[in-house]
Amino acid sequence: MSTFTSSEFRQALGNYATGVAIISARVADGDPVGITANSFASVSLDPPLVLWSVDKSSSQCDVFVNCEYFAVHILQEDQQQLARTFSDDDADKFNGLIIERGVADLPLISECSVVLQCKVTNVYEEGDHFILVGKVVDMRAGSVEPLVFFSGTYTRLQS
Repeated sequence: MSTFTSSEFRQALGNYATGVAIISARVADGDPVGITANSFASVSLDPPLVLWSVDKSSSQCDVFVNCEYFAVHILQEDQQQLARTFSDDDADKFNGLIIERGVADLPLISECSVVLQCKVTNVYEEGDHFILVGKVVDMRAGSVEPLVFFSGTYTRLQS
């Protein structure tokens, strides 16, 4: 059996290209919260289910683990700065953004062409993350080139 460090494991996973999304929710007092994630995936088409995972060490972990709804904003190729902003715990993430309100007053970033509004169906604790599964209750979908994360950096698809 091979032995490897968590750093080596992370580097190996960096060879798998993923899309980039911002996950948003709101705290009990209504303030919006958001985080950049590349751990987003579809689970089922019928019913429409998706999942994503949040690191236990994230300052926003408790909010997401206890929320009733979350939104997934799939980023387009020109939204690298938005991804960086939502990766920064100290940033005023929603400053200057046009925010719409979704189901249960969910904060929706209007600049994103794909937005999925989800009701949490399950939360699983696994390793150093929580996995949130949500049923898509509403969506807006456009057709643009996605932002991609590969080998530790944001990039674009090339045809």
